Amino acid sequence: MVRRVITNPQLNDTIAALKKTGRKNKAQIWLRVAEFLGKPKRARVAINVSRIARNTKKGDIVAVPGKVLATGSISHAIHIGAFNFSQTARAKIQTAGGSCMSLSKLADDHPKGSKIKILR
Repeated sequence: MVRRVITNPQLNDTIAALKKTGRKNKAQIWLRVAEFLGKPKRARVAINVSRIARNTKKGDIVAVPGKVLATGSISHAIHIGAFNFSQTARAKIQTAGGSCMSLSKLADDHPKGSKIKILR
């Protein structure tokens, strides 16, 4: 069996940073998110803003191991860390008072991973 190699340097850096943070702080959440990101592209997560809105409440912190897409609307402020955002999704989240950041930044801000939801 041929071992799959990830050629995206940004993805490799993100996975390495999440694994490092997870091992350093004994936080399984970051190791799990890194595992989801390491899957083949066809198995990676793409989640819409409407689904995020349904599964969160104001002030929640969410990790999305994939891309956030813009379908739907959101009316409450949340903090989202994802590998990638569409421009429209980023605008909708920020208009609602929320914030968008990379998974590496989210892991640096919350190294223990407590009170963070993984949406996939």
